[in-house]
Amino acid sequence: MTNTVGRPTPADPTPGAAPPDQTPSPVVRNLPPDLGPDAVGIFEGMSFLISNRVGDVPPGSIGGLVHHDTRLLNRWELTLDDAPLLVLAAGLVHDYSASFFLANAELPGLAANTVGVRRHRFIGEHVHERIVLQCFERKPVPVRLRLAVGTDFADLFEIKESVRDRSALITRDHAADGSGLTFRYTNGGFSVCAEVRVDTPATRVEGDDLVWDLELRPNETWRCNVTVPLELWPLDAAPVRRRFEEVFLGAPAGPEGQDHGIEVRRRIPRLRDGSELLRDVYDRSVSDLVAMRIYKDLRKEPEFRTKLLRIGRGDDPLLLCSAGLPWFLTIFGRDMLITAYQMIAFWQDLAYGVLVMLATHQATEWDDFRDAEPGKIMHEMRRGELTQLGLKPHSRYYGTADATQLWLILLSEYWRWTGDDQLVVALREHLDAALRWIDEYGDLDGDGYVEYATRSPQGLGNQCWRDSWNGVLFANGIVPYLPIATCELQGYSYDAKLRVAELADGPLADPALAQRLRTEAGALYERFNRDFWIDDRGGYYAVGLDGDKQRIDSLTSNLGHLLWSGIVPPDRARILAHQLLSDQLFSGWGVRTTASSDPAFNPIGYHMGTVWPHDNSIIVHGLARYGFREEANRIVMAMLEAAKHSNGRLPEAFSGYDRSLGRSPVQYPTACNPQAWASGAPLLFLRTVLGLDAVDGQVRLDPVVPAPLGRILLIGSNAFGKRWDIEAVGDQADIRLSGS
Repeated sequence: MTNTVGRPTPADPTPGAAPPDQTPSPVVRNLPPDLGPDAVGIFEGMSFLISNRVGDVPPGSIGGLVHHDTRLLNRWELTLDDAPLLVLAAGLVHDYSASFFLANAELPGLAANTVGVRRHRFIGEHVHERIVLQCFERKPVPVRLRLAVGTDFADLFEIKESVRDRSALITRDHAADGSGLTFRYTNGGFSVCAEVRVDTPATRVEGDDLVWDLELRPNETWRCNVTVPLELWPLDAAPVRRRFEEVFLGAPAGPEGQDHGIEVRRRIPRLRDGSELLRDVYDRSVSDLVAMRIYKDLRKEPEFRTKLLRIGRGDDPLLLCSAGLPWFLTIFGRDMLITAYQMIAFWQDLAYGVLVMLATHQATEWDDFRDAEPGKIMHEMRRGELTQLGLKPHSRYYGTADATQLWLILLSEYWRWTGDDQLVVALREHLDAALRWIDEYGDLDGDGYVEYATRSPQGLGNQCWRDSWNGVLFANGIVPYLPIATCELQGYSYDAKLRVAELADGPLADPALAQRLRTEAGALYERFNRDFWIDDRGGYYAVGLDGDKQRIDSLTSNLGHLLWSGIVPPDRARILAHQLLSDQLFSGWGVRTTASSDPAFNPIGYHMGTVWPHDNSIIVHGLARYGFREEANRIVMAMLEAAKHSNGRLPEAFSGYDRSLGRSPVQYPTACNPQAWASGAPLLFLRTVLGLDAVDGQVRLDPVVPAPLGRILLIGSNAFGKRWDIEAVGDQADIRLSGS
């Protein structure tokens, strides 16, 4: 196990990496390769189903139906006369629904394309699939329709690696009348059930297959509705109850089927005018963010319900945003905090939900297995078998060294945009605990810097945003010794203390706290600029200090995070702006995570040369903070042009190859798509272009709109409980109360 200070023990030869027996930082974030590049994935809340273009999940693939981190179905195959079906057309209808138009292959006694097959599928409170067969022959056609079903109840952590065989413990209780299949699995305190129900009973059940022996008459249409119930977890809000007619035929929603996403979309401002490219990217981003929403009902947490009632919000489920499809449809502290910050200038409800939810799960005690210390904000929450049995620490895992500071930063930004004194006061104890964590537990060796080093055999080796095992390296590729103090952690701590000082002067009415925090921030500023600066290569900040206090000398995109936090002196800011836009870091599509001049650079290395949209959004906002608007706009335009090559959607990351090598960015093969903070990036780009800010209870505009974006009209933006229309072109702007 890794030491918390200094050099590694002999048992841990790679201190920056995860211990050998743990699940490393998740870098396999792809749609199943064995389902083909056109795999179809639908999702809702914390559930997703990924299939091939036929709509099938073949056994042995990493597709299937996953709900709350457990795979309920790992096989879902539809055949006619035991032959695979042919694809005519297939694709998404919404993020939560898909349609597949199929036909029979050439069969003995049956010509190809004689029977048309349609599969319409969506996720709501259940998984619903409608199977429709239509005969185009002039005479009756006997066919055998088979739906082959299977489950392995794999934990999400296993699906990407190696699935344990649970077959001996899976029991079956299939309906003799062909109306459904039931699978159950219990292991200690973990129990799960998967049911498949059909409204047209099968002729028979063969093993785990539903089989219909049909005789289709000319032009006859046969139909069967299949449902798979999805169990609610304790804090889950009631899901949307959709009907087939609403999803696929546009019928009005029933009394229990009101789609909350429609209301959420109405509350997010609409972008009018501007370039078609900007509108396409903005609309796609908003659509993806709405699709990734999840709700948690804290009325089931009595202590926090009382607190919420005091601020007048106790009866509303909290709106959150999962991190991304397919592997991260759950609560992630860092991801949610940054996504909420990216959206804050336009809509504050997400920030409210994120702040409150993470406060309820703030650590209150020391727990080595979960890398928890009092006051620390959570990194990740899971519900699968390995977690529930205590084999993984993710029931509430705290292996992040930045979420605590980001929580304070978001609380400040939320207050600046809403003037919500009540929430700040209500969260005072959580704010104080977060500050104590920064000074006491986050500083592992008392040197005044926040560091990280996992204590858990299942913990993350790197606990900053560059959280892959090799996300933080020396320029020559050597892995640093733990603990590591990365540069942006210090910037976040600096910014958090100054922001909380502002809250102490305001709603907290604690001038002594304000003075103390400003003094501490000033000392950190001086110390950081002395210890992290490197004069080589034109000047830059080390990505971190290792356990021996050596500067980790990689040249990285983290420089932009320092500008965002304001910890950089103005004379050095110009140097950083030059570095970020240099050929070493700027690929032409965006800023790379690691400079191409570093020996450790890899354009398809997860954090060692790829381009991350969320990272670039922070860089852009940081550049603008120091007045480098044209440099910021250059990155904004590059990012928008990159999105054009993926239907307006920015993925989690793309490869860091230079733009001169091709006409489009090279896709990173394992990127989440969509991913929340990538989808949030265009909103922060837009805020930066507009120079949009909230200062002393007023909305401020200072636009520098790139000429290709034309005139921007943003209708119905939210601030201080009112809606505003914002218009900008070039460096001219106007803001007025919205009439919408």
